[in-house]
Amino acid sequence: MRSYEVGPSPTDREAANGWEVAHLHGGTSLNGVWMAGFRDRVAGGLDLQVLPQPAVIVVIGLGVDPFTVEGPAGHLPLNSFVAALSPGSARIRGERVECIEMRLSPRAAYELLGVSPYELDRSITPLEDLWGRHEERLRAQLGEAATWQERLALMDEFLIRRAADAPAMAPEVGAAWDLIVNQRGRVRVDDLAASCGWSRKRLWSRFTAQVGLTPKRAAMLVRFDHAARALTVGHNAADVALACGYTDQSHLHRDVLAHAGCTPRALADRNTTAG
Repeated sequence: MRSYEVGPSPTDREAANGWEVAHLHGGTSLNGVWMAGFRDRVAGGLDLQVLPQPAVIVVIGLGVDPFTVEGPAGHLPLNSFVAALSPGSARIRGERVECIEMRLSPRAAYELLGVSPYELDRSITPLEDLWGRHEERLRAQLGEAATWQERLALMDEFLIRRAADAPAMAPEVGAAWDLIVNQRGRVRVDDLAASCGWSRKRLWSRFTAQVGLTPKRAAMLVRFDHAARALTVGHNAADVALACGYTDQSHLHRDVLAHAGCTPRALADRNTTAG
């Protein structure tokens, strides 16, 4: 399980560290949904600091032991949970982990979770608080399935049913988010507003209500995500700062410190040594 990447990504690192990783053959049916099954093959345990990223993360545990979520609210045992776009300081621990992890774009999260990402309040939330009895029933069905493909297909079908009656994000808000992502966060709010024909004030209000972040913070998050991924694969900070649109290396340093609580070097080292 990763704490910084979004969208389909290589799983070589997980496999090399003893994680079994499974993907649904043919991919998921819904746009903005990435999904995989994870199992700790060597009982190495999970100890993961959650970093902000431009996706809402849903984790559904299938093992006997719950996860332990350590955050501002203390230590919470959770069988499944949702991490908001910027979940604050949190750490996830688990033994004998077996789970399905989903990453939802803000548009998909708005439609599938039953609440706007804004209502997640930048925290980690028990999934049962959002899906009620459906969460317990789904987890039981997933646990009874014999193979990863059956599990992932069940999950995909469940999301399709939820999407059928889901509220739709405003097209203008969705288009603004897409532009932020396509520009890797290097876009001005005035340009976003002009692109969808709204005033800056209206965009700010509607975008925040439906995405969970202001347009400016969303752009900063997307830019940080690209910088974090570059740092964790070994690129030096000066090159990353230039490529990602920071004014200088000090600007990158401040942004990484604000989002990850550490320096760029420490972020890269932590990813290298994490299990």
